Amino acid sequence: MSILLYIFVTISAYAGMEFMAWFTHKYVMHGILWVWHEDHHQPHHEKEGFFEKNDLFFLVFAVPSAASYMYGSMTPHFWVFFIGVGISLYGLTYFLIHDVYIHQRFKWFRRLDNKYSRAILRAHGVHHAKRTKEDGKDFGLLVVNSKYFKPRKEWTKKDEKIVQNNTI
Repeated sequence: MSILLYIFVTISAYAGMEFMAWFTHKYVMHGILWVWHEDHHQPHHEKEGFFEKNDLFFLVFAVPSAASYMYGSMTPHFWVFFIGVGISLYGLTYFLIHDVYIHQRFKWFRRLDNKYSRAILRAHGVHHAKRTKEDGKDFGLLVVNSKYFKPRKEWTKKDEKIVQNNTI
């Protein structure tokens, strides 16, 4: 029975992280900590070096994961350890999709081409079309609006124009 609990806790933590990432992106990164996130919305030619201040958010999300690992390992509440596992797995997914696939910070996944991967790229392109912290759209990563699964010709003219002018 405990293995099922651990699997459930891991999957629940992973799924919950999509909401936490969306919430943090919308209200913290585009809010009080815009100073860290702002350079992520600048074109690559305007950046200095490989790292961005935005990379500090890795540490923000690593703290609850590490705390879950420690607390779950050192108390009778071993299931908490698997919250850390779920957070870590989401972090790995985020890194692979956001930093590797979308922004090509590492040249590993250049040939992904399916409806879902294109939808993620389109949604992220719309998000990056805004270089300011206000009036942003599409703050999630894995859950995207259904319109991004459709061909661009079926979008509204406004959405299409935004994506064509994006600067990921």
